[in-house]
Amino acid sequence: MSLGYAEKLSYIEDVGEVGMREFFDLPDVLQEKIEKLAMTIKESKHLVVFTGAGISTSCGIPDFRGPKGIWTLQREGRPLPQASLPFHRAVPSMTHMALVELERAGILKFVISQNVDGLHLRSGIPREKLAELHGNSFMETCPSCGAEYFRDFEVESIGLKETSRHCSDANCGAKLRDTVLDWEDALPSKEMSCAEKHCRVADVVLCLGTSLQITPACNLPLKCLRGGGEIVIVNLQKTPKDKKASLVIRGFVDKVIAGAMNLLNMQVPPFVRIDYVQIILTKALSADEKYVNWMLRLSSVHGQKAPLPFIKSVEITFLDEEKYKAAVLHEQPFQLKRRTERTKVFEMVLKINLSNGCGCLCSQINIPFDPKVTTDCSTPDKDAVLQKLRDTAIQGLCCGQNAIIEKKIKSAPNGETSTFAIVTNIIMHNKASKAFEIEAISNRDNIKRRKRSARSNGSSRKRSKTKGSN
Repeated sequence: MSLGYAEKLSYIEDVGEVGMREFFDLPDVLQEKIEKLAMTIKESKHLVVFTGAGISTSCGIPDFRGPKGIWTLQREGRPLPQASLPFHRAVPSMTHMALVELERAGILKFVISQNVDGLHLRSGIPREKLAELHGNSFMETCPSCGAEYFRDFEVESIGLKETSRHCSDANCGAKLRDTVLDWEDALPSKEMSCAEKHCRVADVVLCLGTSLQITPACNLPLKCLRGGGEIVIVNLQKTPKDKKASLVIRGFVDKVIAGAMNLLNMQVPPFVRIDYVQIILTKALSADEKYVNWMLRLSSVHGQKAPLPFIKSVEITFLDEEKYKAAVLHEQPFQLKRRTERTKVFEMVLKINLSNGCGCLCSQINIPFDPKVTTDCSTPDKDAVLQKLRDTAIQGLCCGQNAIIEKKIKSAPNGETSTFAIVTNIIMHNKASKAFEIEAISNRDNIKRRKRSARSNGSSRKRSKTKGSN
């Protein structure tokens, strides 16, 4: 029996209540829709992307309204999903990185996000082209001067409350606040203003992984309709805006976007995460001037009291003939105090053991020690150093590389602060589009085989029936 129109458009995975059900387009229909999406993106003049929790589920971050979403499980009294990795180590998905490539190509003009995971910024979307309507768990802002601070650790509060840190601007110094909204908080006017502006002039608003149910954010895509724009929705669940959309795609966001990027002949760039650590070395002569009392400290670039979440422990050994006693630092603050002879010159080796969620186990940094006052404070080209680190990581498909990007000298007390950049993750996404292409071809072949089999079985049944009636 042939499929009806509705059955052909999609099949349903029956999970949970009706509002929580997930729908999937049949493979051949899905491929047709992806081809239409690719053409829509290619022809767009002002593409705006509106994202929800569905683009981050492949990053290990649960959604809210899906069958295994946080709100769904809470309502059903079931235990909440366990994170597969620490929140601060979540890495951008294939979709996040595809949006970066579309922005770099000048196709994507603006991103509006309801997510607080910070992955759009971490992926490389410029801050001025991003509106985070519900805030960012890794962002602090100064209510006085407006400065923003994007952290490598999760800010400890929500609800626009004061945090334990201050603005680093010497002319300001005000207490910082978190940026994540609580239920009663209004959407930030600055973010909303930019989002509305871009939606009004957009010819396409592409909604990815969002239920489009949280007001007033969910009404933003509708603003493009007044100017003749169109809405495209990619989501597994039905949304209240489906009837307003020119195209609704029921499929996993990563697979849909991978297929579109493949049709557009655009490669999804790799994600390289670089974290920073300050290594502070202070030195002072002993009272009898025979020894040097020194301290080595590993500190966050966000402040000496800020955590270093990507470092689990530090092993320190010494390259010298006298074999100074090695040390293992297990707890923050990571610091080591020692006394050595005044004339002794040596080198320390720091094995920085990285935390869970990092792409490699450790990174090694060599620190020379000279009791004399250091005068070399030459500053390297930070951008060039970071680009070289990224290129090396991508070429070698590995992380752990590090390089110094800044050095500061202090005379009182005698010391030096070196800032190191460390590659802690590298994720390649290019294979995603190829995998989707192979899967799509395989699915089309399977469909053709099933149709041939169905026709064959139908003919057999007809022949059998005819024979029996004779």
